[in-house]
Amino acid sequence: MAKNKTPATDGDIAPVDTSWHEHDRFGLFIHWGIYAGGARGEWLKKSERMTDEEYQPYFDNFNPDLYDPREWARLAKNAGMKYFTITTKHHDGFCLWDSKLTDYKSTNTPYGKDLLKPMVKAFRDEGLQACFYHSLIDWHHPHFTIDQFHPRSPWPNIEKFPELNKDRDMAKYRKYLHGQIEELMTQFGEIKMAWFDFSYVSPEGFPNKLKEDWDSVELEKMVRTLQPGIMINNRLDLPGDPDFATPEQYQPNEWPTNDQGKKLVWEACQTFSGHWGYSRDEEGWKSVPMLIWMLIDTVSKGGNLLLNVGPTGRGEFDQRAVEALDGMGKWMRVNSRSIYGCTESEFTPPTDSRYTQNGKHLFLHLVKYPFRHVYLPGLKNKVAYARFLHDASEIKIITGPDNMAHPDLNVPGGEDHLRLEIPTKQPNVEIPVIELILK
Repeated sequence: MAKNKTPATDGDIAPVDTSWHEHDRFGLFIHWGIYAGGARGEWLKKSERMTDEEYQPYFDNFNPDLYDPREWARLAKNAGMKYFTITTKHHDGFCLWDSKLTDYKSTNTPYGKDLLKPMVKAFRDEGLQACFYHSLIDWHHPHFTIDQFHPRSPWPNIEKFPELNKDRDMAKYRKYLHGQIEELMTQFGEIKMAWFDFSYVSPEGFPNKLKEDWDSVELEKMVRTLQPGIMINNRLDLPGDPDFATPEQYQPNEWPTNDQGKKLVWEACQTFSGHWGYSRDEEGWKSVPMLIWMLIDTVSKGGNLLLNVGPTGRGEFDQRAVEALDGMGKWMRVNSRSIYGCTESEFTPPTDSRYTQNGKHLFLHLVKYPFRHVYLPGLKNKVAYARFLHDASEIKIITGPDNMAHPDLNVPGGEDHLRLEIPTKQPNVEIPVIELILK
């Protein structure tokens, strides 16, 4: 799908080809930085209102000696993921690459090396597209003005903001922000997506952070000039439709649209647990069936799933994430045809199931496995063949009354229903998929 985007810039911007994104459907989000040492999530500095001095030990002791980006890339590939998005810099300001514009970077930690370049190479070697997350916010930079989200926020004492910000100059921070993004857009080859985070309107009395603070218009121009065709998300506070929308930590009820009802390209960003960064003691991890359902549900509404992992301070994926990726990979190995290249279907699935569709191939995902029969509204005489996707075994299509022993199977009002007969016992797959080949 190619679409024109016309924000508040001089002239039209060339069409952005989003077809690769809408085909691949499944990506890996990685939140990683010195906050992994705290092991209490990526907002640690803000949530515990830490000073720079209190936060400094995470920098001074950051040494991910077990970091092997090739293993990360293999885990993502085996899970069925097609692209990855890495936090080049999160809100705390720490940079994973050897930026020439700051000393607050991985090359100055005990680890002493650029973390980003080998990561990009490793994932590309496994066939995954490279995408960059970059925080617009920076709690470390001396000229980033203090606001409601800043660790030094005086909330609820709003009157203290002017005094705290009197020596801070956002113009100087903007120059830094643009300079770092220019580095990222010029030193790592083709970048498929720019994932900026984030703009916000604050309660009355608190400073906002909107497009003027980032100079989003010029920022977007620069990014598109340096990386023609790049997809840019919806968090720069620019008018017009973004290249893709980013619902976070929830599943939309339906395909997201703009104010005029036009369907947007979109990507749900979700976590394995509750945090984005590594959180050692958290127990709220999602089960593999729930993660698979989230992927199916997202694609059934025309979207992508960007699923996040927060590596440890040693540079490894949490074992719980490894197990979840493995479980998703086992399902994707035999069912990925119902994900890649698929989108929302015009047909309405039965209760406790989802459809995805790719041309004449309609995929029924049995989220809750039914007993013996499946009734498919609107599909009578429209299906040429039915089979389980995981093993290509035929599913019987019932074209007439079963027999006198089961007269109730002829559902009143179901004249347009297609009836399938399935095994009583669920196949040994987390969420079985039935492939319906339409006439």
